[in-house]
Amino acid sequence: MKYRSFYGGVIIMLMLTLLGCNDHYDIIIANGTVLDGSGGKAKQTDIAIRGDKIAAMGDLSRKNANLRIDAENRVVSPGFIDPHSHTDTKLLINPKAESKVRQGVTTEVTGNCGYSPFPQKAGDKSMWSSANAYPDYKSYCDTLDKHGTAINQASLVGHGNLRRYVMGNVDADPTAEQLETMKKLLEEQLEQGAWGMSTGLEYAPGSFASTEELIALAKVLKDHNAIYATHMRNEDAELVEAVEEAIRIGRESGARVQISHFKACNQPYWPLIDTAIARIRAAREEGLDITADRYPYNAYNTSLAVFLPSWARAGSDEDVIARLRDPENDAEFREYAENKFKNIGGHDRFLISDCSNPRRADKTVAEGMRETGLSGYDYVKKVLLEDIHADMIGFAMDEDNLKKVLKEDFVMVCSDASAYAPYGELGKGKQHPRAYGSNVRVLGKYVREENVMDLPAAVYKMSGQVADVFGIPRRGFLKKGYFADIVIFDPETVIDKATYTDPHQYPEGIDYVFVSGILTVSNGRHTGVSAGKALRKK
Repeated sequence: MKYRSFYGGVIIMLMLTLLGCNDHYDIIIANGTVLDGSGGKAKQTDIAIRGDKIAAMGDLSRKNANLRIDAENRVVSPGFIDPHSHTDTKLLINPKAESKVRQGVTTEVTGNCGYSPFPQKAGDKSMWSSANAYPDYKSYCDTLDKHGTAINQASLVGHGNLRRYVMGNVDADPTAEQLETMKKLLEEQLEQGAWGMSTGLEYAPGSFASTEELIALAKVLKDHNAIYATHMRNEDAELVEAVEEAIRIGRESGARVQISHFKACNQPYWPLIDTAIARIRAAREEGLDITADRYPYNAYNTSLAVFLPSWARAGSDEDVIARLRDPENDAEFREYAENKFKNIGGHDRFLISDCSNPRRADKTVAEGMRETGLSGYDYVKKVLLEDIHADMIGFAMDEDNLKKVLKEDFVMVCSDASAYAPYGELGKGKQHPRAYGSNVRVLGKYVREENVMDLPAAVYKMSGQVADVFGIPRRGFLKKGYFADIVIFDPETVIDKATYTDPHQYPEGIDYVFVSGILTVSNGRHTGVSAGKALRKK
């Protein structure tokens, strides 16, 4: 009878635990102003964490926990989800994801702009290939999980990867057989848990793809309820046409469409943003599932090689360098580059942000011209011949347009940046400040200081909306049974500190960050844990 009584008691305790009747928790966050990620009004409530999940919400003042955090005068929100990141394999260099998690990001969507570390052949030496090559999504995820990461990663398949894998970095249409192989390759990645496909239609080899090719691949996405995320073909003079192409792809394939870093570049084309917004609104009213993201800065960051026509970027690094050295291309390349300088408003609006020659980094093209006596194109050519992978920042956007885009209900907040750190390999170069400041800049500058949107709407654009758009389950909201990805921040002080000249600065006002119930940022400092996972879509 004693044994029966003992085992009966164990069974009752197990049942009570499963039913949520156990009053002891790992962590209780008390007295906070809770925004649950839905966009609804804030509530004063407590949150309990047990294991990696939210175990209870409500008045927990009489409940026990191993750790109790008093969040009075603080906002408690879901961990932020970055819908457009380029961290990819940076976590293999530094798994702490410092610049992201310290601003509250607990999950990223990577593999954007047509480039992902998979699927990739080991011998791929094109200028757009990844230094770390993985044959498929499974091997990429397995490597991340084995290595460890502070935040969660959900990756898209790069369309450029599919093209390079099947037909190389060439300016040509795929044959019927090649297209079928690309579709099959895409399907394999989706079946392994990839979250969709991204395109980079301003970059080779994506720029060589026809709309019909993209529609065919997007139909595969539709079959797997996966998203089509696009860096569109143009973001200045032909912005409206690029938006219409994205809409057409969604309409004819049936796939959900996500427009990356939605903006109008270069002053002559700023007015086009209104027409572009109107086109998207009309498509949504028609019933198409189209959304967008935007980072809260008026400068973009990209490869310096975009000063070359798209055809000139095909092939390997050596191919591109050979075209640069060929005097027969000089007149065309010069005209193409000078048009870029003219459209943006001058040589001083391009900053060389990262290159192998430290004498070139952190200087505008105008400064480089003065130092060398070269023309704008000749200076850019000189830098590219020294480092074909050099990056630059272009100050091309309008502040009023930025606010207009951020307010749209179909627009989420992104970084369009990798995770960096102020030290080690990831601390080199002058990165775009958006890597350290995107989410907190919205909370501080555009919510508190300028009232562009209210706080519940901003948090929704960073959490619940992203989870819904990409179909990421049990994240993005504060609900019982959901993963305990949680941020605690001070709404009165939260702000970005990173600048273009001094970008490696952590923000202020982010007190605590939990990733799957594990305290990853405590009192503004990284605890060093790696609680993130490579997420696989089911």
